[in-house]
Amino acid sequence: MRRAIVVVTIFVLAATGSAAAWRAGAAIYGIAAELDHASALAELTPQSQSTIVYDREGKPAFTFFVEQRIDIPLNRVSPKMVDAILAVEDQRFYSHHGLDPLRIAAAAKNNLRARRIVEGGSTITQQLARASSGLSQRRTFDRKIREAMIAARLEQRYSKKDILEGYLNAVYFGEGFYGVEAASRGYFGKPAMDLEAHEAALLAAIVRSPSTYAPRVSPTKAVARRDLVLRLMRDQRRLTDEGFRLAVASPIPSGLRRSVQNPAVTGVATSTGQYFEEELRRQLVARFGNDRVLRGGLRVYSTYDPKLQRLAEQSIATRLAQLTKGRRAKDLQGSLIAMDPANGDVVALVGGRDFGESSFNRATQARRQAGSAFKPIVFAAALERGYTPGTMLRDLDTPITSYGPAWIPGGEHEASEYTVRRALKVSSNRAAAQLMQQVGASATIHYAQRLGIASPLPMVPSLALGTGEVTLMELTGAYTAFANRGIASLPRLFTRVEDADGVPLFFQDENHTRALSEGTAYMMSSMLSDVISGGTATGARASGFRLPAAGKTGTTDDYSDAWFIGYTPHLITGVWFGFDRPAPIASRGFGGTIAVPAWASFMRAATAGHQPDWYEMPSDLEKVAICALSGARATPSCREEHLLEETPVATTGQFDEYGLPIVAAVAPPRPRNHVYEDIFPIGAVPSERCPIHGANAAVPDYVASRVPETPATPTVDTAQQQSPSANIVPLGTAGSPATVRSANPRIYYESVIGPHGVVRLVVRQRGR
Repeated sequence: MRRAIVVVTIFVLAATGSAAAWRAGAAIYGIAAELDHASALAELTPQSQSTIVYDREGKPAFTFFVEQRIDIPLNRVSPKMVDAILAVEDQRFYSHHGLDPLRIAAAAKNNLRARRIVEGGSTITQQLARASSGLSQRRTFDRKIREAMIAARLEQRYSKKDILEGYLNAVYFGEGFYGVEAASRGYFGKPAMDLEAHEAALLAAIVRSPSTYAPRVSPTKAVARRDLVLRLMRDQRRLTDEGFRLAVASPIPSGLRRSVQNPAVTGVATSTGQYFEEELRRQLVARFGNDRVLRGGLRVYSTYDPKLQRLAEQSIATRLAQLTKGRRAKDLQGSLIAMDPANGDVVALVGGRDFGESSFNRATQARRQAGSAFKPIVFAAALERGYTPGTMLRDLDTPITSYGPAWIPGGEHEASEYTVRRALKVSSNRAAAQLMQQVGASATIHYAQRLGIASPLPMVPSLALGTGEVTLMELTGAYTAFANRGIASLPRLFTRVEDADGVPLFFQDENHTRALSEGTAYMMSSMLSDVISGGTATGARASGFRLPAAGKTGTTDDYSDAWFIGYTPHLITGVWFGFDRPAPIASRGFGGTIAVPAWASFMRAATAGHQPDWYEMPSDLEKVAICALSGARATPSCREEHLLEETPVATTGQFDEYGLPIVAAVAPPRPRNHVYEDIFPIGAVPSERCPIHGANAAVPDYVASRVPETPATPTVDTAQQQSPSANIVPLGTAGSPATVRSANPRIYYESVIGPHGVVRLVVRQRGR
């Protein structure tokens, strides 16, 4: 082995010039003593590699790295790349044993002429020795000796194929790219196996001096150096004359390639998906550690959808521009998260207006009051406890006295009573608060946790109004139970992780919880669809979104938070707007006016081409016809009831042979149907028919009903004030029904006082 050291030394002395000869003698024995150290360095050990993140279609999307490097075997490198690198860096690679005597002699001649070391004559093996062992890049005598020794050892231990493969994976190509795969993707947006001659020649040209020949540094020098490589390839018969002409005529890339259509691995910050990328990095570091994520060459298969991500960012940016136009509120923030409700896959995530300004993720890290967007959790808990969409909530003006002073919530839409369905549709604060009192705050929090909300919630009456603080990801994830037939899906950003060799390390399985019954989920979706079709989120329809959908708006008391969570059976999206330091967004800045347009804009584009499908009603539910006046099962009579509020019934002042006043025949009033259908669990609606219009009652020709201001007071004919006729007399007297006769002997009228003081003027026909 010492003989080899002497030979190496002679070659190095020739390369560095006689001016350094005096130093050689003094260093020979010291270098020989480092032989064992050189042997240890002559190992082709794996180097730091980039972690690659693939999108949901299996295409590269992001990378995490210290050194941007992707190791690949030699058979995945284009032959043109091999030809280019050998032509310019080491044309006799397969014939030497680590040192090229001819090249060393030429380098020595140039060094003597320059009276300094200007050229080292390094082979590919020597360059690999320098890159793999961490030797200094400075051209010094000592470094050249060590480099030569390590190269000799490499040639002894490894095949030419292994050395060339190690070199192509280790060499630096500028712009932060280590190895040919990272460089090929970064410069050309393609894997190294697809490189063409002109592309391979450019990469080979960069190796000599990346700071000089990189295309973005000096396009002119890059072209000149590339063409030199192409000429060498032609002269060495690695490229035909025709191939040479085509290659030199090809342009060089003007910038790094990172298009969404063909994502490349680069060391440059991207403008799309940065919040998704950072949230994914945080999750991976928490599981695998920072060093393994940045150096371990992991392969991460994510749920990221580049197309939907672009649409999401455009929707938020457009809405922010609209909201801040002509205002000083330039720091208004918006966030969005879109998920597949069936498996919890997060397909798009926007955490703020500009990642460059602030990497704080408002979709996953910011906890804000949810406002009315929390109410569906209260209503779902009530349905689970036996309530139905048609259950009447009464006495809503009654103050709530638990947990402190008496309290009556205010709101835009408040009445003394609502059905559960109507209360959710108009977002009644009093109904939600009273409903939570009946269900229980602890039960409400229990269901919130079952739906996936992990943030602590206060056990106070105002929780029903959304005073608890949650993240957008939590709340959107909670709605997956409504969209997924009662099964809550925990959000996930990746499905599996492999090492650089494809060995599975971790599977992020779908995480499902049966949070609600299928019937409750269906009833919730039915009620929440009313919010979009005719409630607080009708702006979605006004914005052009047409598919069947459901959702709920949310607004805090001072208009500092605007929410909307909405979904179709295949996509659920949550949107939030607000300031980082809570402050009013706008005067009367409701979720329906602030957040819904952004949601509709995204969903309209994201669901283009989707079928207008909806959920099938579970077998344990039924649709029941209900009489709006009684709240009971409707009868045929309920459907034929009419109001006569604007139809005067007047006498002529004449009496028939029975002493009854004669009433002129009047045109029948326009029908008004008081029957509607709603959804109930089978058996939840009593079988008894409407007590007002009883199932066995004779079916009237026309029936008019009204609730007077003073119950139990008969309807008084108001035609006396409306007609100039002096012969009009009142119909009936207080406390007793009156029967009158019309000019038509087959028709007579009867005033009847029904339940709850409802007075009916029944128009009957004889002979029926």
